Amino acid sequence: MAISVQLRPGESAESLLKRFRKEVTRSKILSTVRRKRWYVPPSEVRRRKRQKAIRKARRQQRKAAWRERE
Repeated sequence: MAISVQLRPGESAESLLKRFRKEVTRSKILSTVRRKRWYVPPSEVRRRKRQKAIRKARRQQRKAAWRERE
């Protein structure tokens, strides 16, 4: 999966680089590479997913409680 960005007429190198970084971020290439860099057993993936869900639920509860006080 190759990403290429063409230089537009009158475009600076900085804005070209900025567009390229945005494309890389949008395509999620780096996050995929980082995730696949080391093997993670399926049980660990499930554990991390469960922990993430717990943190998200707690965060939402705190937000809801904070909104009720206002």
